[in-house]
Amino acid sequence: MQTAVLGMGSWGTALARVLANNGHQVNLWGRDQALVDYFNQTQVNAKYLNNCPLPQTVTAMTDMKQAVADSQMILIVVPTKAIRSVCDQLNQVLGQGDATQPLIVHATKGIEVGTHLRVSQMIKASLSVDTYRGLAVLSGPSHAEEVGQDMLTMVTIAAQNLETAQEVQAFFMNPYFRVYTNTDMLGVELGGALKNIIAITSGMIDGLGYGDNSRAALLTRGLAEITRLGVALGADPLTFMGLSGLGDLIVTATSQHSRNYRAGRLLGQGYSIEETRAKINMAIEGLNTCQAAFELAKDLEIEMPITQALYKLLYEGEDVQKLVYSLMTREGKSEAKIEDHLGDE
Repeated sequence: MQTAVLGMGSWGTALARVLANNGHQVNLWGRDQALVDYFNQTQVNAKYLNNCPLPQTVTAMTDMKQAVADSQMILIVVPTKAIRSVCDQLNQVLGQGDATQPLIVHATKGIEVGTHLRVSQMIKASLSVDTYRGLAVLSGPSHAEEVGQDMLTMVTIAAQNLETAQEVQAFFMNPYFRVYTNTDMLGVELGGALKNIIAITSGMIDGLGYGDNSRAALLTRGLAEITRLGVALGADPLTFMGLSGLGDLIVTATSQHSRNYRAGRLLGQGYSIEETRAKINMAIEGLNTCQAAFELAKDLEIEMPITQALYKLLYEGEDVQKLVYSLMTREGKSEAKIEDHLGDE
């Protein structure tokens, strides 16, 4: 089928390859004309995924109207801060009389600062309801660098309507890219966004010279506070034990492929936020998500000590060693249980 991928970063490029390998025609949209031209000459995204050539059935372009024309599915893979502008543009294009009502899928992991909206909520706010026929999210433990090499990967497609999730599942499913369905869209989006906060702190543990014991504790308690916030917002706690929760947390918080992990490592080594952004030179979703999650937890009176500590480091200039000490010397607690909303920290 005809599909469109909006976003020429590493993840958008890798997912375009999956779709093309499954026999779909793919239009890959981006804003950088030089990058588009080079891709169409070589079938390689030289800037973001330069060792993963894509099939000839993928064509890059900067014209969004041309990119989405006759598409049965439109996949949005841009940073959270770009979602509204891209969707506003998409809404204008889809509102110009195209008879095709595509499925809309996003693979972005973040929460909007200020509004605290999830990406699907931002998309709904930007697109007219009569321009598309279903909305879903793709999430899970999936580094673009490995998906681009056809390495075995498992992800989740979540939609409020199971039939929508199953339809999107069929677009992506193949022998190396296994897709599960879920109807807890809230939990899947929160798990994908909040794990980036824990991934940054995991990198900081490495940068500070701590070891495996520290990381294991961080991931375990990090998952506890992710689940606590998710349950308070209405998510199914079991979602956070799945691919879009625990699975995504493990891969993002332990791998050099993860820009959030690498950013945390630099911060732990003493680099400033500005220096860290410059060295990574790609979107670090966890930095903004930390601010949004901190504000959301404060509004809901939810205990998220790891998130709160990272916020103090990033936005209040707190000393990292002092924060580690304050986390380790907090009042003694009982280990939480999921059936008790994970209790208090």
